[in-house]
Amino acid sequence: MTIFKSFTIAFLFVFTACTTQPKVTWISTTEKEVWVAKQVNKTSNNKAPSLSITVDSNKQEQQITGFGGCFNELGWDALNMVTPEEKNQILNDLFNLETGSKFNICRMPIGANDYAVDWYSHNETADDFKMANFSIERDKKRLVPYIKAAQKINPKLEIWASPWCPPSWMKYSKHYACKSNPEFNDLPEKWSSTEELVSRFIMEPKYLESYALYFSKFVNAYEKEGIPISAVHVQNEFNSAQNFPSCVWKPEDLGIFIADYLGPKMKKDNPNTEIWLGTVERPQVERVDAVLGYKDAKSYVTGVGFQWAGKGAIKDVHAKYPEMDLMQTETECGDGSNDWKAAEHTFELMKHYFENGANSYMYWNMVLDETGKSQWGWKQNSMISIDSKTKAIRYNPEFYLMKHLSAFVAPGSVKLAAEGDTDNTLVFYNKAKNEVTILTYNNASGSQELAMNINGKIISVLVEAKSFNTFAVSL
Repeated sequence: MTIFKSFTIAFLFVFTACTTQPKVTWISTTEKEVWVAKQVNKTSNNKAPSLSITVDSNKQEQQITGFGGCFNELGWDALNMVTPEEKNQILNDLFNLETGSKFNICRMPIGANDYAVDWYSHNETADDFKMANFSIERDKKRLVPYIKAAQKINPKLEIWASPWCPPSWMKYSKHYACKSNPEFNDLPEKWSSTEELVSRFIMEPKYLESYALYFSKFVNAYEKEGIPISAVHVQNEFNSAQNFPSCVWKPEDLGIFIADYLGPKMKKDNPNTEIWLGTVERPQVERVDAVLGYKDAKSYVTGVGFQWAGKGAIKDVHAKYPEMDLMQTETECGDGSNDWKAAEHTFELMKHYFENGANSYMYWNMVLDETGKSQWGWKQNSMISIDSKTKAIRYNPEFYLMKHLSAFVAPGSVKLAAEGDTDNTLVFYNKAKNEVTILTYNNASGSQELAMNINGKIISVLVEAKSFNTFAVSL
């Protein structure tokens, strides 16, 4: 079913005539033509066209806090393949608040993830419970300069961080991975298990206390580098045993860590850094309940982050914990195709998350080389690809899709409930600018006439086949 099916309300706008036409900025992207500025050539305030979308700026839902991606080591290595001028242009295209994608919230790993150059943590000295040997010296080679380069462009950029794995000596296996794979790790088979709901972390007080100290030292170390950490998400995909750095936690054990160790420690030492329950990658809301339901764990948690199959839990979490902020923490990364179908899928994800209460949306790898390969062989998408041989730079369709929202929906905007043909439409309102932003995708194989009724003012346009369109309408 196309999103622009006609329906007739012949008398609805007879009395909405207004001599002032709204100011409209219109950007359109197709697979062949990207980021094209177009003119609205037909508006009407007293006709009765076949409407598609009706918007009332008073029908407000959740507030939007922003958009971003993840700073990963392999991304910085890719950026360093091009000239300083080209690198600066790419960073501006991501972070510039005038001409770029205006990213304002971004993720980083605490220690290694699958897009690190190799596996590491910030303290691999076994039994160093006082964290005397904690260090972020490794990060000063890649992650710190990557973030600082972005900060030069957007000084107000917020950084949140999550571990994929604690220091390996804090796990029963003494290894970064949870699943054995001889091609990519040397985890002994006896420690290899994909069983969920069984903690791999050593649940003893001295380990839990030391791990809370590890988080605190990380925040303090980055603060000294001029990089405030706005939030920590306690564990990336806490249900998933991977052949790269990972750590499965029993949900109740994660609640124990938050309530009895991390929460009090962060409240004392790092009160400006929030704690989030992230990242949730399973659809069972009961697992979220088990974490937040332990003692006073919920009192320390500001929000919940979701990715992958976690999208199945966000609706229930939003209903059960309406006070919690919600984030989509890692858009699904595809298989390295970097094509139009990937952008279509990401739009479907955006639609799902924002319709179910998400306040922010994160891409995964912003920049990679042409292979897109992780350190365990999975080729994944990125917003921007750089060819390691030719040094050619390619902006992929998902770059433009992200920009279609992030460049127009400013932090502090609110999502609006809309009526009509909204299956492929998202609507937001910026009170400070008194402006409505509509992102819609024409998934039809031909051009369609789109009529938008915004607070009684009607704007009719012809949108191309298979096109993303953003309309910024000043009221």
